[in-house]
Amino acid sequence: MEVSFMILLLFSGAIASSSVALHTIPANTKIQDGKTTIASPGQVYELGFFSPGNSKKRFLGIWYKKAKSTIVWVANRETPITDTSAMLKLTGDGNLLILDGGNNLIWSSNSTGSVINPVAQLIDTGNLLVWDKSSTNRNLIWQSFDYPGDTLLPGMKFGKNLVTGREWIMTSWKSPDDPSLGKYQNMIDTNGYPQIVGKRGPVLLTRLGPWNGLGYGGCAPDIPNPIYSTEFVVNHNEIYHKYELTSSVLRRMVLTWDGKTLILHWIDRIQNWVVYDDIAADACGRYALCGPFGTCTLNKHPPCSCMEGFEPKFPEEWNGSDWSSGCQHKKPFDCGSGDGFRKLSGVKFPDTRRSWYNMSMTLEECETACRKNCSCTAYANLNIRNGGSGCLLWFDELMDIGEYDVDHNIYIRTAASELSGHNKKKAALTLILPLSSAALLLSAVAYACRKKKRRRYKGGKWAHALDKKDHTRSAQMDNLDELPFFSLYKVAKATDNFSIDNKIGEGGFGPVYKGVLEDGQEVAVKRLSETSQQGLDEFKNEVICIAKLQHRNLVKLLGYCIHGNEMILIYEYMANKSLDSFLFDEIRSSMLDWPQRFCIIHGMARGILYLHQDSRLQIIHRDLKAGNILLDGDMNPKISDFGLARKFVGQDAEARTKKVVGTYGYISPEYAVHGRFSVKSDVFSFGVLVLEMVSGKKNRGFSHEDHSDNLLGHAWRLYREDRSIEIMSPSLRNSCVISEVLRSIHVGLLCVQHHAEDRPTMMSVVLMLVSEGVLPPPKQPAFFTEESCDVAPSLDEYMITLLYAR
Repeated sequence: MEVSFMILLLFSGAIASSSVALHTIPANTKIQDGKTTIASPGQVYELGFFSPGNSKKRFLGIWYKKAKSTIVWVANRETPITDTSAMLKLTGDGNLLILDGGNNLIWSSNSTGSVINPVAQLIDTGNLLVWDKSSTNRNLIWQSFDYPGDTLLPGMKFGKNLVTGREWIMTSWKSPDDPSLGKYQNMIDTNGYPQIVGKRGPVLLTRLGPWNGLGYGGCAPDIPNPIYSTEFVVNHNEIYHKYELTSSVLRRMVLTWDGKTLILHWIDRIQNWVVYDDIAADACGRYALCGPFGTCTLNKHPPCSCMEGFEPKFPEEWNGSDWSSGCQHKKPFDCGSGDGFRKLSGVKFPDTRRSWYNMSMTLEECETACRKNCSCTAYANLNIRNGGSGCLLWFDELMDIGEYDVDHNIYIRTAASELSGHNKKKAALTLILPLSSAALLLSAVAYACRKKKRRRYKGGKWAHALDKKDHTRSAQMDNLDELPFFSLYKVAKATDNFSIDNKIGEGGFGPVYKGVLEDGQEVAVKRLSETSQQGLDEFKNEVICIAKLQHRNLVKLLGYCIHGNEMILIYEYMANKSLDSFLFDEIRSSMLDWPQRFCIIHGMARGILYLHQDSRLQIIHRDLKAGNILLDGDMNPKISDFGLARKFVGQDAEARTKKVVGTYGYISPEYAVHGRFSVKSDVFSFGVLVLEMVSGKKNRGFSHEDHSDNLLGHAWRLYREDRSIEIMSPSLRNSCVISEVLRSIHVGLLCVQHHAEDRPTMMSVVLMLVSEGVLPPPKQPAFFTEESCDVAPSLDEYMITLLYAR
């Protein structure tokens, strides 16, 4: 890029040249305006009081030693000082204070935590730190990098902490003379797949395409260079962008008071800043210039056109250079058989606020997921490195697409008749499908014959020979040849012959034991009880379901054993047992602070979403409860117990049964009363879990001195009275983030609404938990109690309802 253009210095600060520079601020030390400043060890940055531009008001800020009029951070942006009597002070409890001449508080860092010997220091990155000098690891108390202004420095995070709710955003000055909050903001929007956006108030002005592994869509890729490196992080705890310098150059990104985002480099030779890049300065930089399904092309007049297979929605407006209404499909299509996907290359990807993503899916799995959802309008790999990986799905209209020279493909849903070669493919399918069907039928018959020869069935149990060879052969169930088979001898040895001392729990399936295999691996051994109401069907169901599922929030099945009447499952060992052992225990519940609970809620939601939408089987769990959420050594939640799970295919997401099984307090009303279960049944159970997580109380058996409602009814009552926070467990008062707690309660109430069609999908739940958008108001929940279960048969004379208190 041309860098010959030089910008004038925006800020001319009146900084006292006669001041003395310190390196640190010990506790109870005062930094007086005009007398003392703080310099970083390498003399890169300096902190002190200044006046911006032509203003006479005083502020505490940080600037470059080489360019004293370039302010990079301001403390008291909204509370200026009218004279030079102010001072900065570090208190004994680690708080930075700005006080005026009358000792009135102007600004505070509001630091929290236990501190013995606090010290404030400005380091060579431009970060002002407060840390505890008495701590061996220099415990950090507060840092200015957590509160960016109009400047993003190397090493600064730009994004959001999903645990604490803290956002790192850029905010412009009001004018060159006034550092108070201006009209413009740059931030990472975490709705859908994260993307960088620029706003003026609530209005979205600019948007960078999503990160593709090498750079942001619509920008030149960040190829390895000797000046800087760029990082984009998305995980369960944080979403942020950061860049680091790999040379001695001075580099900063600034959001100017008039809304420009500039990347600037300092040139010693001319003692001035030059523009290295001007982000979103081209003709296609304005957000959604060409409307839905429209594409913006640089160096083209007019810049807007419709994608192939689309046409202007309102031709007269379009021809009059009003492209805001965008484009529409030329030909309508039926979801499924009447549509296909057209590959589009070299474009800035559409707005991802209405999107969903998965880091591990292949492109083929991504296409399958999109085909199954009629609202899905496009799909693509998330990452273009190493041949491509991950899945990104868009829903509804595609906005803000631009043509750029980037090697990243997107697949747009289009009517099949609009795709080239459609007629040839249709003719070929006419010939191939009957032949394939016949071959498939013959294969199925042959397979059934082989299976019949291989398996014997007696009294509802499989009969097995006692030698190892027969065990291995007879224990192979449908498509599970790859799942390890454990002999009864090995399992008994690992558990000390199922010693009572090794018993760690018991569920509807039977007792669970801790075991240690010969190689030292700790395992959990689940043994079918003779009195269990579950049997061979549930055993097979659990093995078949969970063996084919792989997700960080699902418990991992390591193997199984069948010997005579013995049926055993071997799992990875969960060091912290089940969620209910923490949540409903008076002592252990205090160990679960809010950040941990919020992470567990997120993990459960991700796991259920995987079951419903992302897994190759598509599973309805049907028995989600606190006892079936296991916690590993790091307190990560893992869903377990798939004995009652059911598979569903595509849109066939609802079924009916005469045998209702599950757990009191977690079962949805339509399932308990009418035997209808669907993905929304699991959503209901998740909502109950969320409210239990916030309150620390069980839904079943909940009591209140003022009314007879269960936990759901109590939460609903408080919500209507705008007192939702009162349901929060008292143990969370010191660790909670109020906005996250209230959002979690709101999402929980949306999930337990009486009618299944009112409840959100798990994809919507995941998005609602991490976003900050306005949530729809919930409707009355299902006030579901044990008494309502008992009368279920009378509500539907054709139903036999059996609810197990598992």
